[in-house]
Amino acid sequence: MKISQFYPVIMTSEVAQTSAFYKGHFDMVPLFESDWYVHLQSAQDDRINLAVLDRSHKSIPLQNRDQQASGLLLNFEVDDVDAVYAKSLAEGMPMLLPLRSEPWGQRHFITQDPNGVMIDVIMPIPPSEEFATQYTDQTSAFSG
Repeated sequence: MKISQFYPVIMTSEVAQTSAFYKGHFDMVPLFESDWYVHLQSAQDDRINLAVLDRSHKSIPLQNRDQQASGLLLNFEVDDVDAVYAKSLAEGMPMLLPLRSEPWGQRHFITQDPNGVMIDVIMPIPPSEEFATQYTDQTSAFSG
């Protein structure tokens, strides 16, 4: 099987509010926009996509309708997490985990969208020696 694209779809009762959040805070632009579904794409990279779907839409199987997105953590990898953190604070975004560096090779913070979906904003950093040995040879993101 060849997968041509993969992206998360957030089910919500607040399509417009959720879409506006990702457009405003993460520089995403709509490729398709209706009152029940919005397909968003990064203004900088067309490989980065996210969709927002009305949780009561008829395209959702009846037994799964009206469920709210939960238990979800979206990772956004960025070039300058310190700048994004400062901007996010200035915009009044909620901070669930303040900016910090982790020994496994991340500098990050966690915020959330209007639905409570957690967003982990990450910048790769060199891992500690302990964690460096756990990366496979194919991992190039932490080469420094």
